[in-house]
Amino acid sequence: MDTDRKALLHAGCSAVSWSTQDGKKLWGRNLDFNRMARGSMVTYLPRGGRYSTCLTETKEKPWVGEGTHTAAYAAVGTGLFLAPAAPVLYEGINEKGLMGGQLYYRQFARYEEVVRPDTSPIQPPFLVCHMLSQCATVEEVTRAAEQEFTLVNRPMLGTVPPLHWMFSDAAGECVILEPDEDGLRVYRHTIGVMTNSPGYGWHRLNLLNYAGVRDMDYDEVEVEGERLSQCFSGSGAQGLPGDWSSPSRFVRLAFLKKYAVKGENEGQGVVRLFRMLQSAAFPLGMVKVSQPGHVTQLDQGVVPYDYTLYTGVMCAQSLRYYWTTYENPRIRCVDLNHLLSREEPVQFPLGEEPEFQCLTEGAL
Repeated sequence: MDTDRKALLHAGCSAVSWSTQDGKKLWGRNLDFNRMARGSMVTYLPRGGRYSTCLTETKEKPWVGEGTHTAAYAAVGTGLFLAPAAPVLYEGINEKGLMGGQLYYRQFARYEEVVRPDTSPIQPPFLVCHMLSQCATVEEVTRAAEQEFTLVNRPMLGTVPPLHWMFSDAAGECVILEPDEDGLRVYRHTIGVMTNSPGYGWHRLNLLNYAGVRDMDYDEVEVEGERLSQCFSGSGAQGLPGDWSSPSRFVRLAFLKKYAVKGENEGQGVVRLFRMLQSAAFPLGMVKVSQPGHVTQLDQGVVPYDYTLYTGVMCAQSLRYYWTTYENPRIRCVDLNHLLSREEPVQFPLGEEPEFQCLTEGAL
């Protein structure tokens, strides 16, 4: 069992959709955990590729695939291959501009024990890949979730990761899928923000606790005839939570999405979305985990802290996937249009080594 790959399936994160002043639709996420699975790279999956959505480990063969499909659309995002025909994407974008990813949903996720009639079985880590391979819009994602597949409670690599999902399309609508005790909940026309547990409905209602938060500073304050003049900026946002818990990150991103100035074009929009996601990112050392999980000799780069391993941002119109890593904040990208003619998968290293641009080198 490749236990280091098992680890990343339990990651947490923050996700947000946004747009630019010229109408570009963006979606981005932070992936937060205390290790990165070996083999995780920016991964291109071609149109027409065959893949499985359910794997079983046997003594005779490492993997036996079930629920085999042919990809209708090409996609690119960060992920890995558990087997040649079993790609996992943590998030990504397809050639129709559908974007989305998985988020950790600890204590709340519930999956089916029996596959519903006339549906295909899907183990939770394969859902992003399947949706991006088969759906062009949020409407199609919704139909597939309600009618075409069953999320099954079957271990993969010794675990059933608790997940929920968020998808956004080229029109800008966002849908959130949450497998709860009462079944799979589908939230349409959401505010376009999601973090981790509790569920979306709870987070949405919790925003009422911060209804007074605003972007405008408070000016002068009068107390018993005494006038106190403003001496610092940001007083309108007093009370906005600043910790790294899931509820606080949700509130912070919702506030930023409402008030932050959108980019004029894709370039500005992407940079500003990265900046927005930094407000919810985990600095290394600030979130010490109380339940790090079982660590084996195969796990690499394990630290006792959750931190933001990487941030990914994508644009539905240009089909570009941008990313940064914790140690390398330089924004890199791949363009899906450049890859569509390829018939085989391609992977690109995340590039975690720091890069610096020295302006004086060779200048004298």
